[in-house]
Amino acid sequence: MTPERSERLNSVLSKRQFNLTVVLENVADPHNISAVMRTCDAVGIQEIYILNTIIPRHKKWGAKSSSSAAKWLTIHQFTEVKACFEALRKKYKKIYTTHLSSDAVDLYDMNLTDDVALVFGNEHSGVSEALIGLADGNFIIPQVGIIKSLNISVACAVSLYEAYRQKQLAGHYQQPSDQSGTLDMLKASWGLLDEE
Repeated sequence: MTPERSERLNSVLSKRQFNLTVVLENVADPHNISAVMRTCDAVGIQEIYILNTIIPRHKKWGAKSSSSAAKWLTIHQFTEVKACFEALRKKYKKIYTTHLSSDAVDLYDMNLTDDVALVFGNEHSGVSEALIGLADGNFIIPQVGIIKSLNISVACAVSLYEAYRQKQLAGHYQQPSDQSGTLDMLKASWGLLDEE
């Protein structure tokens, strides 16, 4: 590995955000998942959770839409809601679903600098009632158009860039993460420990 490549990868790792994640529930189109992965990598999210309870487990992602982002992310796949939420609760204080409801909070009123998991649902039916019931609340992306929904990958990108804005203002990207064990594992899988 060239010194330039090593420096680039170490710089990326130093900005990874281990207290923010995305959960995709029964998202059918692998290109949508791949586009979400690309956005996750762009804003420094390392982990993504994919929950498939009504569709088969994904075997591959849309390579063009992800630009190989999947290679650099930690992807957790689940087929059971309970197991997925148990894993999430161990790491994240709050879990919010994208769901249009009377008690939904505006995305821009949320605190996305804490330990947060954001759940995005199926392209056609959205987040399931089961997940809504287990979450800590719902949020919406404000819109003024006739159609009150966005494509899953667009909704995720809008949400994650609001989180990026908040985390940037809070200085999260300027401070190395305190997840030293996780960082060491990632450095090993990215071939960086051989360089040290």
